[in-house]
Amino acid sequence: MNQVTTEAMTQESTATLPAPAAAPPRPTRLPQWKVLLHNDRVNYMAYVVAAVVEIVRVQRPDAERAMLEAHHKGVSVLTVTHREHAELLVEQLRSKRLVATAEPDA
Repeated sequence: MNQVTTEAMTQESTATLPAPAAAPPRPTRLPQWKVLLHNDRVNYMAYVVAAVVEIVRVQRPDAERAMLEAHHKGVSVLTVTHREHAELLVEQLRSKRLVATAEPDA
């Protein structure tokens, strides 16, 4: 084949291909939720720290900081995660008799 015929075939074949359908945009991250620990005036501080370490899987110093913040300010953010995980953590904390809630992270 000569060059003119090859160029004509290339132009013809690309001109007849349908345009690919545009995929809808996908979210890059799930919306984030805060898991909040509230002061309850019932549980011992050491018990709260141990429960937070066990359930939220944070280091002991971070659990102590969160517990003290909740004790002094009334509430503390334990972690930020997607909604389903936040709700699971809240239920697990409540099963340990702690007061916890989840709310959207602004």
